[in-house]
Amino acid sequence: MNTAPDAQLERWQRFRANRNRALAAPHGWLTLTSFQWLETRPAGVELVPGLWSTDGTTAALTASAEDGLTLVDTGEPVDGTVTAALLDEESLMWVQFGGAGGSQVVVELAMRAGKYAIRTRDAGSPVFMEFGGVPAFDYRPDLVVEASFRPYPEPVDVPISTANPLVDGVHRSVGELVFRLPGKDHEFHLQAEEEKLGALTVTFHDETNGDSTDDWRKVSTARPRPDGSVVLDFNRAINYPSAFTPYGTCPMPVKNNSLDYRIEAGEKDPMLTD
Repeated sequence: MNTAPDAQLERWQRFRANRNRALAAPHGWLTLTSFQWLETRPAGVELVPGLWSTDGTTAALTASAEDGLTLVDTGEPVDGTVTAALLDEESLMWVQFGGAGGSQVVVELAMRAGKYAIRTRDAGSPVFMEFGGVPAFDYRPDLVVEASFRPYPEPVDVPISTANPLVDGVHRSVGELVFRLPGKDHEFHLQAEEEKLGALTVTFHDETNGDSTDDWRKVSTARPRPDGSVVLDFNRAINYPSAFTPYGTCPMPVKNNSLDYRIEAGEKDPMLTD
């Protein structure tokens, strides 16, 4: 049996509590109820009033005050036509409606793969209402490993698939994390992306996928030390939003980010029950 020092275990427990709290935030990922592409001609969409369209560079919404739509930023009613423009991969919590306060459903405008889409975020979603925390493996101190970050001379953009087959993605690989795992003689190499303040994120497959975990997960690290060393804690492996909802456009791992190992640490598949 693996045991962890009390302080190490407590830090992980705080991490888990903060993670569950973040997922339970109003209009977060657990509230997604649709993903719909916008057409070039004004047309109705599912679950939302008004007429929606795009000319390729701008999205437009036409509605009357009776539709009950208001702008999220200002609370101003939509009575006529409003427009918004985004860059690829950007999102905007644009309009809201419904419920006692008029904000039960928030409509997110998104630009994905060069096309405009909307996603509805409904605070009454059953996934959100019934959420009681993400199931996770017990803490595994042996799956907190030292890794070496080997940066590439320049970032490399690698085409990838996403959770939505109609949306292609790009993984900007900045280097590799190289490490060993208990019971294995060979080194593992995972391509990493850089996040804020130099932190790294790796998206990976492992041999638990499909039985106890979702099809892929991700884990983040702190910024590497000056010597390139970094702690890779698989107890902090988390699910992408696509594990909770079919309306995510989450990136899949790059081709070689697959581990011939059962990473029995971090989050489990939320759709599976013990």
